[in-house]
Amino acid sequence: MNKEVFSVEQPEDSPGFLLWQTTMTWQRRIKKELELYGIAHAQFVLLAILLWHDKIKQEPTQVILANWSKLDKMTVSKSLRGLVDQGLVARHEHPEDTRAKVVNLTAEGKFMASKLVPVVERIDAEFFGRLPDSDKQSLIHILSNLAEANHE
Repeated sequence: MNKEVFSVEQPEDSPGFLLWQTTMTWQRRIKKELELYGIAHAQFVLLAILLWHDKIKQEPTQVILANWSKLDKMTVSKSLRGLVDQGLVARHEHPEDTRAKVVNLTAEGKFMASKLVPVVERIDAEFFGRLPDSDKQSLIHILSNLAEANHE
């Protein structure tokens, strides 16, 4: 193998590779739990964002959901279609912009989101709970900086 191809001595020295491994492990745990409810991870993220917007009394559009979730527009649209089919969300035209769709949780959607958020937060607490609090705060800071610096 040509050593010059890689910029690191071993895979464990690559932040991208480590982020990939960590993300896949974390997502696999969440996926396993959400499957019990017939909800995909992307759908959960949208439900949680919608529950947050409901809490702050805002009606998000599909564009806002895509921006907050960092999911591509097609994934948002497909995920919402599935949530509509399950009766968990409703979409309707924006009152001022007919090109935009406002998305709201139904009563069943609020119930489901309220049930699932603690499930995912428990997984997060277990997964990240292996870190000392100071490391968790550092991780949040680092990830926030990366997200902001790479904002598309």
